[in-house]
Amino acid sequence: MIPGGENSAVIAASPLGEAAPRRWWHFGEDLALALLLAIMVALPLAEIVLRKFSTGIPSAPDFLRHLTLLVGMVGGVVAARDGRLLALATAPALLRGRWKGVALVFSTGVGAAVTAFLCVASLQFVRQEREGGGVLAYGIPLWLVQLAMPVGFGLICLRLIWRAAESWARRAFTLVLTTVFVLAAIFPPVAISSLTLPALAGLLAATALGAPIFVALGGTAMLLFWGRDVPITAVSIEHYGLVTNPALPAIPLFTLAGYFMAEGGASQRLVRVFQALVGWFRGGPAIATALICAFFTSFTGGSGVTILALGGLLMPVLIAARFSERDALGLVTGAGSLGILLPPCLPVILYAILAKVDIKEMFLSGLGPALLLIGMTGAWGVWAGRKAPEGRQRFNLGEAGRAVWFAKWELLLPVVSIVALFGGWATPVEAAAVTAFYAFLVAVVIQRDLGILRDCPRVMTEAGVLVGGILLILGVALGLTNFLIDAQIPDRLAEWAAIHVQSRWVFLLGLNIALLFIGGLVEIYAAIVVVVPLLIPIGARLGIDPLHLGIIFLANMELSFLAPPVGLNLLLASYRLNKPMSEVTRAVLPLLGVRFIGVLLITYVPWITLVLPRWLR
Repeated sequence: MIPGGENSAVIAASPLGEAAPRRWWHFGEDLALALLLAIMVALPLAEIVLRKFSTGIPSAPDFLRHLTLLVGMVGGVVAARDGRLLALATAPALLRGRWKGVALVFSTGVGAAVTAFLCVASLQFVRQEREGGGVLAYGIPLWLVQLAMPVGFGLICLRLIWRAAESWARRAFTLVLTTVFVLAAIFPPVAISSLTLPALAGLLAATALGAPIFVALGGTAMLLFWGRDVPITAVSIEHYGLVTNPALPAIPLFTLAGYFMAEGGASQRLVRVFQALVGWFRGGPAIATALICAFFTSFTGGSGVTILALGGLLMPVLIAARFSERDALGLVTGAGSLGILLPPCLPVILYAILAKVDIKEMFLSGLGPALLLIGMTGAWGVWAGRKAPEGRQRFNLGEAGRAVWFAKWELLLPVVSIVALFGGWATPVEAAAVTAFYAFLVAVVIQRDLGILRDCPRVMTEAGVLVGGILLILGVALGLTNFLIDAQIPDRLAEWAAIHVQSRWVFLLGLNIALLFIGGLVEIYAAIVVVVPLLIPIGARLGIDPLHLGIIFLANMELSFLAPPVGLNLLLASYRLNKPMSEVTRAVLPLLGVRFIGVLLITYVPWITLVLPRWLR
């Protein structure tokens, strides 16, 4: 998902009378998203303070859970408005002219039809909840907040159709196509069971042609339920259940902290620190690159923001240190995914929620493997830079001290996060709020990189858009997972593994290979929601600790960012550094091999993962 969209150009070209209402509507959406995130930060902070004097804020956790729902839906609506819903979108890059337009209309028609059914399923769910008479707190009917789901999906559906083309004729044709798909599902011309496979094939084609990932997962779930004559409301029930999970607010809060870091001047200050500390000796810039990328990724939740924020800064540093352009490109691309195993990275939190393990123990489990992969990446960089001449300057203690002093507030961010997480005075969600607030203070009040009115709403909107795209995927993916569980797929896989796979080590080797393939094709958050519930029963049968299984899973996902042909890091490095995909792929292959060895060590030496959580229990 690349920042930016076409709407600004469309609005600018529109007549003033038509553009002004749209601009005000879009401003209102952005402002609402920023305000919702601000409340999500303020509510846990107030709870921490008031808990010292009383019992805290009544129903605060319930409000926070449903604020996550609102942020997810509003963020999804804004992402659809700007054309920034997460998608594989591999085929459209190969198409030109009329065929590209045809592909866009078809994929949009399918996407809008699936979203329309998600809207209908959500309406059915809200109707049931309204009849149940549930209350959120203070007499507020629960269904009023849940209404955000059908309204959000409805707006996303309309915006998908709007963005299908710039001409009204093509938009009208897309609307007609969407209507045809919807009517074919409501009034099937033949038996439903005979339509399921062709419909799944069409959905797969639409996904390859650019339909959003949430459409692929939600559409698959609804088609499978539809084929078994199960109400599609099941998808909305699972969506609501996941998005309002008590631990899930940590995801938007840590994401917000990462965006305050990335959008300010923190990247330049941190690059200066690591360059001053380790960049003065031969190979030192490689170590600095590994450290700074891991630091950033641990807070931004994935490698996308890291490469976009740091790629342009680190490449010149490595070239100036006489690294070859290929080695520098491979190092920046490969290091971009480091940090996924470090606290407080979002995939670790999500795995802990789904696997029902303690979040703090998951973070402890990831520290050893994360340091191993960072060290191996830095060591490869030192080896790659062995032919470079010695640095022109010796270690400068004064420059190192100045660099650390200027970046001291950013360097304290992980300390604040870890103390809040493990100090015992804040829950994981409250620790996330503390981290986000601290990142806000550093960027706005202390360093003054961002203006509170000029920049903060924009940064918070950017964070909300990413959160919205992720939560759409997570919610509908859980619907697919629920179908697989209802069909007893995990139990059958566990039974098959018990009969045919006697050795846990053989199973883990096969798992590494399968996850590398899956991670290269499926977005990491969707992979966690769909695949993890399938693996947990098998791991339990084979006696694999769920903490160890989780780190193996996440380490493979981290590696798959580099996997050809469509690893996320390859795509983003090609975009950010203006290099052909083939060149980026060749550059990263040596580091891909080194990191695969690291993943094997994590897999076959459980002590690396389990020593800390067992020692601190």
